[in-house]
Amino acid sequence: MARADAASSVPVGALMLAAGRAVARAAMERFRPCRTLVLAGPGNNGGDGYVAARLLMEAGWPVAVAVLAPPRPGGPAAEAAARWKGPVVPVRPEETSRAGLVIDALLGAAPTRPLPKAVVETLRAAGRPVLAVDVPSGLDGGTGQPLGDVARAALTVTFARLKPGHLLMPGRLLCGELRLTDIGLPEAALAAGLEGEAARTFRNAPGLWGLPAEDPAGHKYRRGHLVVAGGAMPGAARLAAAAGRRAGAGLVTLAATEPEAAAAFRAGEPGIIVAGPPVEPLLEDAKRGTWVIGPGLAPDGTARSLLAGALAAGRTVVADAGALGAFAGTPDDLRGVAVLTPHEGEFARLFGPVGPDRVAAARGAAARLGAVLVLKGPDTVVAAPDGRAAINHNAPPSLATAGTGDVLAGILGGLLAQGMAPFEAACAAVWLQGEAAPEGPGVVAEDVVAGLPAALRAAGEAARRAACFSAPLGKRAPLG
Repeated sequence: MARADAASSVPVGALMLAAGRAVARAAMERFRPCRTLVLAGPGNNGGDGYVAARLLMEAGWPVAVAVLAPPRPGGPAAEAAARWKGPVVPVRPEETSRAGLVIDALLGAAPTRPLPKAVVETLRAAGRPVLAVDVPSGLDGGTGQPLGDVARAALTVTFARLKPGHLLMPGRLLCGELRLTDIGLPEAALAAGLEGEAARTFRNAPGLWGLPAEDPAGHKYRRGHLVVAGGAMPGAARLAAAAGRRAGAGLVTLAATEPEAAAAFRAGEPGIIVAGPPVEPLLEDAKRGTWVIGPGLAPDGTARSLLAGALAAGRTVVADAGALGAFAGTPDDLRGVAVLTPHEGEFARLFGPVGPDRVAAARGAAARLGAVLVLKGPDTVVAAPDGRAAINHNAPPSLATAGTGDVLAGILGGLLAQGMAPFEAACAAVWLQGEAAPEGPGVVAEDVVAGLPAALRAAGEAARRAACFSAPLGKRAPLG
């Protein structure tokens, strides 16, 4: 965004005026008129705050500005500060405690050091709503990680494009309600801000991907045959198979690696084919082209040999759960799989700790293996080997229950079986899982499977709406 500002034909002062106007408008729409304190820093973020303070005062709001440090002379922030004729007060808790609304315009989206403790205490002393300009001060807009203590905002107003930190945890929670506004930054400047590279980081939603079209003349064999291999914990494989069916696979086979699993599978849903043990003969059937390996499998030699056999047979493979555990410490042996779906613990056992930058960690692992990687969590990141990454943001807390990861693997397998490309299928599967999950207490994995038809309909409707307003082909905006 800094490069985009520099490349823009619109003067920074004009962009600052538009940003401050957007902040003032958001305050007036979201809150009742009240005593307002604007905390202004020395940079352009502070300049936005001065503009917002002036416009709110002109609208009749009682406003004061607390100055952390004066802007550099001669710059647009200094010009905005010079136009502020209202009261200026110290940055201290007594001032915020008298305010009904605090506007945090201290730091921008790329802080280099934590806020001083006294300033954080001043923000928190209000006990009143905080409106953050761009990001809550002290939050790294690139990673969503706080630098020291960060005061949580009730509302965050940002400009032109979202930052990854708006969607990644804990940044998403610290931002509160999020409002993205257009301040007139030209598309050419935004493109220049990417330094000539293709847009590579996206907010995951329909429009980034499209679901397989229904063919009026189609039949089950054209919609692909999905195989889910399971063993020690047959319930996990059954959940994955049920999700694969709901996601649209024409045929689904539950492949049992042991007799006890086969018996459990046969007691399950009608409409699912049960085969094995042994499982290996199924690999001779080229029509069984997509395999989900791992749900309900022990992380042992069986999982390793089965996955190796599927890859040798040229099958499209989703590696999950037990198949990931079986390769702990030897991740390069997973080369050839289409998609891996580790949660943070499984990722650490394969590649080492995720670290503070989830997007960079997922990208690095995907590039290393030449596979799409789904780093699961409340802010799931989907990364492709070519550097594309999507951040998901629609997962409700109700997904934090046993079996939902198996459901995700099954949805992904069902979409791959229908011919979707791995990155798009992974993005769609993650979004569909979040959309299908009911919110509130008492949710179990089976409820997510039951919600998939409605989620698929919602995805189709959202994609159609996105197509009506999308940019020209090849110019979809990242994080927009």
